[in-house]
Amino acid sequence: MDTFKAHLNKFIKITDEEYASIFSFFKELEVKKKQNLMLSGEICRSMYFVSAGCLRKFFVNEKGTEQTTEFAIENWWITDTFAYERQMKSDFCIQAVERSTIVVIDLQEQELLLEKHPVMERYFRMIYQRAYAASERRIRYLYEMSREELYVHFSTLYPWFIQRIPQYLIASFLNLTPEYLSEIRAKLRS
Repeated sequence: MDTFKAHLNKFIKITDEEYASIFSFFKELEVKKKQNLMLSGEICRSMYFVSAGCLRKFFVNEKGTEQTTEFAIENWWITDTFAYERQMKSDFCIQAVERSTIVVIDLQEQELLLEKHPVMERYFRMIYQRAYAASERRIRYLYEMSREELYVHFSTLYPWFIQRIPQYLIASFLNLTPEYLSEIRAKLRS
């Protein structure tokens, strides 16, 4: 079964015929490792669903360092929601961490999709609610936990990230230097 269809069916029930119509509003793309889907300063025109692979969202801070704010692996969405909803320039970049297969929709197509298939309103509401809840938890963890606790929590909750995401990107996501993350990992191994 198609990855995207299986994902939709976790939230809404649709027939094969409805799915064919729904999917016609999306584009499926293959992207190369390190391929940029959006650069800072560009208008955020699209939302990306990961069928296979991994994407990340990041910005370049005042020191010129890339700061990863979000990852998206299989069955996750990623965009700059604020800029996407307003069709304005983004302060973020979105890049493929791995060779990936993604499903893409732009705001105009999404609006047409929602008119034709109102059940997709429920789907997107549920996706946004989950994303917002995850964001709230991450903010709390950043305030409450030490850097070591944050890494242990992250590696326990998402062990597959530790296996497939380069250490320097995990460090960036956890707001650590790669060197400090290496120290934490060495300390935990001993």
